[in-house]
Amino acid sequence: MTTTPCDEVDDETFYAPLRDASDGSYKFLCDGEWRSASAAADHPAGASSRRPNVVTNANPSRSNAPAFSFQACTADDVDEAYERAKMAHKRWARTPLHERAAALHRAAALMRAHWKPIADALVAKSAKDAKAEVARSADLVDYAAEEGLRALSEGGLLHSDAWKGTSRCKLCMVTKVPLGVVLCIPPFNYPVNLAVSKIAPAIIAGNAVVVKPPTQGAVAGLLTAQCFASALTGMPPGLINVVTGRGSEIGDYLTSHRGANCISFTGGDTGISVARNARMVPIQMELGGKDACVVFPDADLDLAAAAIVKGGFSYSGQRCTAVKARSISTLIADALVEKVIAKVERLTVGQPEDDADITAVVSAKSADFIEGLVDDALSKGAVAMTGSWRREENLIWPTLVDRVTDDMRLCWEEPFGPVVPVVRVTDEIEALRYVNESKYGLQGCVFTRDVDRAIRFGDAMETGTVQINGPPARGPDHFPFQGFKDSGIGSQGVRNSIECMTKTKSTVINLSAPSYAMGG
Repeated sequence: MTTTPCDEVDDETFYAPLRDASDGSYKFLCDGEWRSASAAADHPAGASSRRPNVVTNANPSRSNAPAFSFQACTADDVDEAYERAKMAHKRWARTPLHERAAALHRAAALMRAHWKPIADALVAKSAKDAKAEVARSADLVDYAAEEGLRALSEGGLLHSDAWKGTSRCKLCMVTKVPLGVVLCIPPFNYPVNLAVSKIAPAIIAGNAVVVKPPTQGAVAGLLTAQCFASALTGMPPGLINVVTGRGSEIGDYLTSHRGANCISFTGGDTGISVARNARMVPIQMELGGKDACVVFPDADLDLAAAAIVKGGFSYSGQRCTAVKARSISTLIADALVEKVIAKVERLTVGQPEDDADITAVVSAKSADFIEGLVDDALSKGAVAMTGSWRREENLIWPTLVDRVTDDMRLCWEEPFGPVVPVVRVTDEIEALRYVNESKYGLQGCVFTRDVDRAIRFGDAMETGTVQINGPPARGPDHFPFQGFKDSGIGSQGVRNSIECMTKTKSTVINLSAPSYAMGG
């Protein structure tokens, strides 16, 4: 690892170790070194023939033209990453808590000092949103350091005489200890924020990490890792390891590997197979959502319309917490739809560098899937309220589809794009049915001026979070964040992640005779 004061060097120098001089591709990180992938040969993780060791991803806003190249790591690379992480964990777990926190604060400072290349690597996001993601992520790292000091410095002491028939002859000291190696798998839509939301809690808790960034977002993840690696100078070098490549080739091998002591995954339905592959290790899963927005007749319609547009179309709808269904009372449906249309028509469509509101979705495959959902709905009687369907390659114009019914795929499937369906309902019971019959249960929101109704309906919603008079959202990042049903396992949020990445250890002191503490 470099020993130069990295907050004093320019970005080019700071990130220079990541690039392969021969082809400009980005290296992967293992044991504190930036490396090229090993040659691929016959191995349980992949094909039996040798293959190129570089992957190139696409820029969805540039006709899927090549964007960045990075290493196609092999199972041998994965094996070494886990081995080095395990060795580092043994030392790191004996590092004082305040030193761990100081290292995370250094990483956050380096992210702020060298933010621009990370933001520039988020090619699918507007410049404003990309910069905001890096800033938010640095704040999360700082918060995790402080929360770790609070959470992990506390222990417990139990006395045996609370149990019937036992005297105070045993003292039980209860502490939280790290699990070992945490596998961190963030998604393409927030490859920085949802990486550090896993890395920082793991590190402060005394674990080492192996990170598998998404193909779309891999370089932003690698650049972020350099901030951590540089901040950890003098610490065990294998604390953070980042392997890149094709999920189809190393994904199953990573998640079923005996070196993983915990898995934190954010993504789509792939997470279900990850959960099946995981051995007897704690898993933290945040998967898809079909977040419903229920608007009652007494709601503030201007507030609801603004929330629907923000919740449904920010980042082109590519958010697990995007509003993906609206159950609107027939009494106010026409008025609310009119207000939503007026706001949608003001959204700009174009390139990320122009800070357009709507930019291209992640891939042509995703765009095809979204178009299929809309075609199915329109063929069955739904109405596109924002004009004719419009798409240019991966770029889809924002679409509000009204009069969606339960026989349409759009009613139940997650589009993950700038398409918002409207379901008209006659009463509270029908609205709740649309929420709870979904296989997802991530978030939902309720708009009403009646607090009793809001609480009653929210309590009945089978979702991990209920937002009252606001759109679905993750954060602030210290809030608990979890999904029910196929939307996830466990809970995120800084404190909850620390809890997931530690386990309880009891040390019992057996006294030769009962002893009772006295105060006077």
